[in-house]
Amino acid sequence: MKFKDYPDHNAYADDFFMGWLVAAGKKDREKITKELKERGRDPKLFTYKRDSILRMNMAVSLEPYRHNSIFTQSPLDATSKEIKSAKNAESSQLLHRETVYTAFQFPFALNQDDCSSKPDWSKALLKAIGQLNGVAGNHARSYFEMSPASILVRLSPQLIAGYDNYGFKIEDGKHIFPEVIDGIINEDYPASEFYIGGKIVKDMEEGLITQLKDRGATLDRNPQRLLESLGNKVFTD
Repeated sequence: MKFKDYPDHNAYADDFFMGWLVAAGKKDREKITKELKERGRDPKLFTYKRDSILRMNMAVSLEPYRHNSIFTQSPLDATSKEIKSAKNAESSQLLHRETVYTAFQFPFALNQDDCSSKPDWSKALLKAIGQLNGVAGNHARSYFEMSPASILVRLSPQLIAGYDNYGFKIEDGKHIFPEVIDGIINEDYPASEFYIGGKIVKDMEEGLITQLKDRGATLDRNPQRLLESLGNKVFTD
């Protein structure tokens, strides 16, 4: 990692959405003020912290960990003695790796007013969420995508979602979100505020799809297309 500049929410999208904290004492702040002036930036406009606009929470498994594990073996290191620093073991090694194969769910939230100054960035963010790949961590060694297979979005003037943020369930291999789907059918929620996409739509019976659409909900079998179209609708220049 290499920082080429101090945070700037007007210049860098990650600073705009994720915020920052620069832990600097009095002497460090004097130094930073000087560097900002040298870079042609107004120190009076610089802040040492900014809250995140993109609110997120942890990814939680939809299925319990079943203590799955695999054993692999590293090959014998036959590096020549002339390259001693490249050899770290005298024999092959058995590797025990615990694994879990499951779908994950995670909530995120955006305030439209917070994003209004950067509509193009905001549209790009929703598009990126629909195409999450290259995630970090041990699972990055294998090809697993974190793009949404199913997604449920509420576009609302409320400051809360109003339902369980971890309400997705898997039943007989199907994606379901009973709290919201039943709530829309029973008019607990205004259907027009909901955008539902992906496998959860593909798994629905036609009769249920018709009921949801008749009440004003937006459904799309493709979650990436749903997020992109939602971004174009909400974040306009």
